[in-house]
Amino acid sequence: MRTYLVVIDESRESEIAMRFAARRAVKTGGGIEILALLPTPEFVQWGGVMATMEEEARQRAEALVAGAAGTLLEESGLKPSINVAKGDGAKIVREMIAANPDIAALVLGAAPDGAPGPLVTHFAGVDAGKLPVPVMIIPGNLDREAIDRLS
Repeated sequence: MRTYLVVIDESRESEIAMRFAARRAVKTGGGIEILALLPTPEFVQWGGVMATMEEEARQRAEALVAGAAGTLLEESGLKPSINVAKGDGAKIVREMIAANPDIAALVLGAAPDGAPGPLVTHFAGVDAGKLPVPVMIIPGNLDREAIDRLS
């Protein structure tokens, strides 16, 4: 089954990328795999404080993914695969694509203002020609009508 890998966070552009991927998946009979990346916290001298920070980040990411999955199921009927991972985002994405031959495309949302985001910058630049799947970069300023028309 054709699967679209979508990396999400708390940004509007990741919501737009998710909607685009869901619309494509419905139209092509495919599926969605959601990846939420946990930020790697800067070193904190006290281990207990660092552990608490990591647990809070994991809980926020899991809540974000659960919300996105619920919205996806409600709007498109698709039940996504869900992943929450910590570490280097580009490395995790490459590993997920290598481990799952059903992934047909990586879908990323680009911030409409300022830098497009670290994964967009990475996969549109350094790794642009190295992935075995296309990278779909969805502009973060699209409205629902534009997403529906373009997907």
